Amino acid sequence: MGKKIVIIGGVAAGPKAACRVKRLLVDADVTVIDKDSLISYGGCGIPYYVSGDVSDEKELRSTSFHMVRDEYFFEKVKGVKTLVSTKALSIDRGKKEVHSEHQETGEKAVLKYDTLLIATGSTPVILPIPGNDADGVFTISDLHKAIEIKDRIAKGKVGKAVVIGGGAIGIEMAEALTDLWGIETALVEFADQLLPRIIDWPLATILEKHLRDNKIDVFLGEGAEEIVTKDGRVVAVKTGKRTIETDLVIMAVGIRPQSGVARKAGLLVSESGAIVVNERLQTSDPDIYAAGDCVEITHLVSGKKFVAPFGSMANKEGRVVADNMAGIPTVFKGGVGSFILKAFELSIGSVGLSLEVAKAEGFDADFSLSSPSDRAHFFPGQEIFCLELIFDRRTRKILGFQGTGPLNDALSTRIDSAAVALCACATIDEFANVEMAYSPPFSSAIDPLNAAGYIADNLCADRMRQIPMEEFYRWMEDPSLHSDWLVLDVRHEQQSQPLVEQFGEEIWFPLPQDQMHERYTEIPKDKMLILFCNAGSRAFEIQVFLDYSGYRNTAVLPGGFNVIKRMGASWLSEGPQNNFSY
Repeated sequence: MGKKIVIIGGVAAGPKAACRVKRLLVDADVTVIDKDSLISYGGCGIPYYVSGDVSDEKELRSTSFHMVRDEYFFEKVKGVKTLVSTKALSIDRGKKEVHSEHQETGEKAVLKYDTLLIATGSTPVILPIPGNDADGVFTISDLHKAIEIKDRIAKGKVGKAVVIGGGAIGIEMAEALTDLWGIETALVEFADQLLPRIIDWPLATILEKHLRDNKIDVFLGEGAEEIVTKDGRVVAVKTGKRTIETDLVIMAVGIRPQSGVARKAGLLVSESGAIVVNERLQTSDPDIYAAGDCVEITHLVSGKKFVAPFGSMANKEGRVVADNMAGIPTVFKGGVGSFILKAFELSIGSVGLSLEVAKAEGFDADFSLSSPSDRAHFFPGQEIFCLELIFDRRTRKILGFQGTGPLNDALSTRIDSAAVALCACATIDEFANVEMAYSPPFSSAIDPLNAAGYIADNLCADRMRQIPMEEFYRWMEDPSLHSDWLVLDVRHEQQSQPLVEQFGEEIWFPLPQDQMHERYTEIPKDKMLILFCNAGSRAFEIQVFLDYSGYRNTAVLPGGFNVIKRMGASWLSEGPQNNFSY
């Protein structure tokens, strides 16, 4: 028998490392232990199991050829021994032993190792509020809880639900409860927007509107202060502003790395509670590796450490660990936080840093916001998606990319392409010129990714000046804030007329692009002009012309009507010409 390898953790990184190392070291003695009875399942698929998109929990634990990944599968197919319902109590680094205990029988055992992998994952944060342990309060931490949630729903025990937390898991669970089951669902988020620090406010507001349009009550800027119970069961959630009746609470307020066994063994653990590893994913003990949600990795944009709780990352890390265990020097340099989710008929995703985070990290950060077609404008079925590129004005380095759009592959293709660029420390120039496959059913001739780079280049060169969407919104809600501002709407008269009628020409001044050269002298020179069109491109062209004509007091509204309509501005008049769909 060859090298003895013990792996603590059997969900993502652990099984990947086990199977990979057996392919490299066929004679290795590989043992995986996990405290759960279910192992090697797709945790990211839990919301889709609850929703009914995935009909049977076994599908989350099965291979593409429909074998369930259980103890029999790992032993007979992969040559890996698995000890389920077995908790790792401690690690004796001197003797190279893992001390374990069976969760049901209490039987204790000692496992010898030559190399060890800790892949213990993360644990959900539980808010320290009254009622957090009541019957009917769940976190999405394992498959057992998902099965129980779905069982309660299927038996008709849930008519109302509250999801606490507006991150990815919270949003996915809110959709899962509402879409198929028709449960009256409320989503409560402490921050003033969804996906805080991941997605910037304009795109988060598009998501918020879409959730509301699909009958989810969204309460922002409210923290859950108490879970009200009756006879031990949850009956309501109290925030600082309201009491929401409910039969079920999903608590999705974040995760913490599960590093207790590493800390107890004297391994180096960061202030965030994550296990510290080098690029080979070795801990402070070179014979012990760590991977998955329990470790910190390097953010390739900011250079700082972060936890990347994604199954995709855990699997990559597991492979790197296996290679190193087998004597193949391999490094994992880090990640850029690629992220995408489905919310009903909307997709939303990001990679790298948001504008808010980039500024907080000290970058000279700016953004380009665009709203192009997802394929050639003349191709049947083309739809609009909204894209934001974050960059450093001083170095021209790309810092982040995010977007929202219809539920197809248009956004994910651009997120993935941007991720490659960010990993290579791309600049605006490289981003603008990256080669993308072109055919009218898939893209426009100038790909939206390239166009975002062009806009950033114009902004850096001060050829284009813009106004942040938040600032424009504040003024539209209270025009008295800036009495010298004026919207110059360069769209067709039929498109601008409803807003002209709503606000009057002293606020909303129509002048179509094709009449600009003949009529520009009608524009007041004592006003700050907000240049407005559907997407921003015509507004930029008008800005160039007005600069030449002596009107320097202009700013483009980036993304234009396409963005603000999808954001659902309360001040925006409705009309047939304003209809859109994803």
